[in-house]
Amino acid sequence: MSAGTLERVVVVGNGIAGLTAADTLREAGFDGELTVIGDETHPAYSRPALSKALLLDGDDTSSHALPPPGHGATELLGVRATGLDLDRRLVTLDDGTALPYDRVVLATGSRARRLSGLPDEVTLRGLDDALTLRRRLADRPSVLVVGGGPLGMEIASGCLAAGCRVTLVSQGVPLSAQLGPHLAGVFAAAARDRGLTVVETRGARVEGRAGDARVVLDDGAVLDAEVLLTAVGDVPNTEWLAGTGLVVNGAVPVDSRGLARPDVAAVGDLAAFPTPRGLRRIPLWSSAIEQAKAAARALVHGEDAPPLAFQPYFWTEQFGLTLKAVGHLPAAGEPAYADGEPGGGPALMTWSQEDGTTTAVALDYRIPIPRLRRMTRAAA
Repeated sequence: MSAGTLERVVVVGNGIAGLTAADTLREAGFDGELTVIGDETHPAYSRPALSKALLLDGDDTSSHALPPPGHGATELLGVRATGLDLDRRLVTLDDGTALPYDRVVLATGSRARRLSGLPDEVTLRGLDDALTLRRRLADRPSVLVVGGGPLGMEIASGCLAAGCRVTLVSQGVPLSAQLGPHLAGVFAAAARDRGLTVVETRGARVEGRAGDARVVLDDGAVLDAEVLLTAVGDVPNTEWLAGTGLVVNGAVPVDSRGLARPDVAAVGDLAAFPTPRGLRRIPLWSSAIEQAKAAARALVHGEDAPPLAFQPYFWTEQFGLTLKAVGHLPAAGEPAYADGEPGGGPALMTWSQEDGTTTAVALDYRIPIPRLRRMTRAAA
C-alpha cells in the first residue's frame, strides 16, 4: 500500500526511541502536526541511569534527566494507547480519544518480566521504580536480587554501594550469557571482592504470599531478604496491538528501514529488525536510538532513506569496573590484547567472532567510542 499524504504523525511512546523518532522527523523535514503519547507523567529520561547513578546520587536526583525536546510536538503524557486501527488510521487512548494519523511510530517499549504476581517482588524498569528503590535503600535493608544479567548486576552493585548486604541469584556465572566467560569472570571476581554473595542455580521461583515472599531454588533451598528484587528480562508492550496482525512472536517485525508497513514504523524494545544474525529484538539504549533515526527518515523519505546500519554498542558500570563494547556479544574464548594484559586491569581487547565480525571491548580503559568502532573494522 502507499503511505499517501504526510500531514499528521503520531508517536506512541515517550522513551528514548519515541523522543529520537520525533526529533528526527523534524530534522528530516516533517513540519506537520506531530503528537507524542507517553503513559508516564514524566518527560523522557535516561533509562540506563536508573540502575547506575540514580541509586547513588545522594541529594541529586538529576542523573536521569535529558535535555528538553526540540521537536515541538503536542505531548500527551500520563495516557496509554489501547488500540490501533490500521484501516482508519486511528490510535485509541485509554481516555477514549481517537487520534488520526498519516504515519504512526510504535515505540511503547517493554516492561519488566516478573516471576510472580506478589507485591513483594520489586522490579526496576521506570523512573518511579528507581525512586522507590532509592528510598528503601536509605534504611540499608538486606537485598536479594534474582537475575545475573547486566541489570541485576548493576542493581546489586548499587545496593552494595548504598551499604546493604546483597545476595544475587544467577543461572550460572553472572553475565556469562551476555558477555562470555572471560569478561563474566572478571566482573564476578570484582563483585565478590566487594562483598556480593553469589548463588548459582539452574532455576529459581518466587513463591509465598504478600508480605512473606521468598525465593526457592531448584535444589529446594529457600532464600529471603527485606527487599526482594527480580531482574529476569523484559516483555514487549504489544498487547495494545492485538488484532492488527503486526505482532509476531511477541514483537513487531520490521524491514531494514524500521517499517512494518509504509505508514507504520516500529522502534525500540518492541521491534525485531534485520541483523546479520537474523531478525532480532535488541533491547539496548543505542539500538533504540539508531532504529528510531532510520525509521523516522523512512517515514518522511520512503525508499530514498538509507537502511539501518546497526552495530551493537553496550556499556555497563558495576563493582568499580566500566566496560564499553562494540560488536556482538557474548565473546567466546580468550581475547587479543591491543593494550593491557590479562588479570582484570585496564585493557583494550578484541575478539574475532565465528561470523567474521570483530568485537572490541574497553575495560576500565578510556577510549572514544568512534575509535572503538574503528577497531572492529580494522581487525575484521
